[in-house]
Amino acid sequence: MSLGSSDSSTGPHEWSSTEVRVRYAETDQMGLVYYANYLVWFEVGRAEYCRQRGLVYRDFERDAQTYLAVAEVQCRYHTPARYDDVLIIRTRVESFRKRLISFQYEIVKKESENLIAEGKTLHVVLNKNGRPTTFPAEYTHYFVDSRASQG
Repeated sequence: MSLGSSDSSTGPHEWSSTEVRVRYAETDQMGLVYYANYLVWFEVGRAEYCRQRGLVYRDFERDAQTYLAVAEVQCRYHTPARYDDVLIIRTRVESFRKRLISFQYEIVKKESENLIAEGKTLHVVLNKNGRPTTFPAEYTHYFVDSRASQG
C-alpha cells in the first residue's frame, strides 16, 4: 500500500480521508485483496485521522502513557478490491466515552466511489501497565467535537 494524499480539512466526528493503492503483495491467489488487509487499512485510516488533526499517535502513546487497545473489530465486505486499485479509507470517531472510543470506517474505490468495505473498531483506554483508565483530558479535543458529550 502506498499512502497518498489526505484530506486534513475535517474536524472531529467528520470523515477524514486517506488514499492507498493496492499492492500486489496484498492480494491472494484469486487476485483479490486478502481479507485481513482491510483491518490493516483501518489502522492506517485511524493513524491518519489522528495525524490530520495534529496528533501523532506514537507521540500520544509516549507522552500520555496511554494506549488504545482494540477490543472489538467488525468488517463487512461489499465488493472486492484488486491489485493497483486506488482506494480511499474514510475514518471518523463514532463514539467517545471516558474509557472507550469507537471508530467507523468506509473503504471506497476512488474512481467510482463504490463501497468496498465498511467497519468499526472499539478501543479500550489502557495505562502503561495495561490496566483500563480514563482518557487523558488534554487529548480529548483530538477526538471529540467540543459540542459533543463525553459521557
